[in-house]
Amino acid sequence: MVKIYYDQDADLNLLKDKTVAIIGYGIQGRGQSLCLRDSGVRVIVSEMEGTLNFEAAKKDGFTPVGASEAAKAADIIQILTQDHVQAKVYRESIKPNLKKGRPKGRGLASNSQSHKALCFSHGFNIRFKQIKPPKNVDVFMVAPKGPGALVRKMYEEGKGVPSLIAIYQDATGQAKGLALAYAKALKATTAGVIETTFDEETETDLFGEQAVLCGGVSELIKAGFDTLIDAGYQPEIAYFEVLHELKLITDLIQERGISGMRRGVSNTACYGDLTRGPRIITQKTRKEMQKILKEIKSGKFAREWIKENETGRKNFDALIKAGDDHLIEKVGKQLREMMPWMKK
Repeated sequence: MVKIYYDQDADLNLLKDKTVAIIGYGIQGRGQSLCLRDSGVRVIVSEMEGTLNFEAAKKDGFTPVGASEAAKAADIIQILTQDHVQAKVYRESIKPNLKKGRPKGRGLASNSQSHKALCFSHGFNIRFKQIKPPKNVDVFMVAPKGPGALVRKMYEEGKGVPSLIAIYQDATGQAKGLALAYAKALKATTAGVIETTFDEETETDLFGEQAVLCGGVSELIKAGFDTLIDAGYQPEIAYFEVLHELKLITDLIQERGISGMRRGVSNTACYGDLTRGPRIITQKTRKEMQKILKEIKSGKFAREWIKENETGRKNFDALIKAGDDHLIEKVGKQLREMMPWMKK
C-alpha cells in the first residue's frame, strides 16, 4: 500500500545546522534553491561561470561557486544537472569531497562535523550505476512532480507540489528523515509526499517519457498530421485539429482525469474516443510498450543513451534536425504568430 507523508511526518529542524549545495541552477535548481533558502536552510549554489544560469543565480542573491567548492562545504549535495553530465560532475568534483566532516574556518565551510548526503530528483545515474556512492554517505531522492517554476509558485502561495522520496542508502539512520525535511522545506509535505524507490521512479519516469508523454504523443501528432496532409487537407487546418487543440484535452485530463475529460467534450468526440481510440492503440502497440519497458529495466536504453553522449551525439542531432524539418513545425511557427496570447 502506498505510503504518503505530510507536514506532521517531517521535521524541518533536521536541516537546521545543515548546508545544502545545489549543483546546477536550471529550472528545478532555481526553484528548489529559493524555497530551501526561504525555509531557513543554508544554501550554496554551483553553476558554471559565464552561463545564463550563473547570472540568474547572482540576480537571485546567490554567489555561485564551482561544484567542487560547493560539495566540500555542504552536508547535503543535491545534483540537479542534466542526467548525461551528472556522472562526470560527480567523479571530478563531488566524489573527492565525500569525506566525513568538513574543513573548519575557511571559505564556505562550516564548523560542524557530519556525514555527507547525496540528494537527487531523478534516479537515472544511481539506477544505472553511473554514480556509485561510497557506503558512508546517505543517498536519497526528493522529486517534485512538477517543474521548478511550479514548485516555486506553489511555495510562494503557501502550498506545495506533490513529490516523491526514495532512500537508496541509509548510512546514518537519518536518510528518510533528511529526505522528508528537505521535502518539507519545499512545502511538498503540505500536498503529500509518496515513498518510492530509485528503481521504480527511474523506470516509470523513462517509460512515461518514451511511450506516452514525449515519444508517444509526438509520434501520434505527426502521424495524424501526415494522414490529413496525404488525404489532401490544408496543413493549417490539420495543425489545428491534431496539435493546437491538444492542450485543451490534456488540461481536462490533468484536472478531471480521463473520465472527466470525456464528460468535458462533446458527445460526438467522446463516442469517437471510446470506439476509435482502441483501433489506434492496439494490442500490437501495447506489446511494443512492454518491449520498451523491458529495454529500460534491462539497462539497454541507458547504455544506448550513455554511448550516444560519449560518441558525439550524431544520431541524436540528426533526429532533432529531422524533427525540426517536418512540415508541422513550419506551419506551427506561422500559426503561432497569429496567437497573441502565446507571444512573450
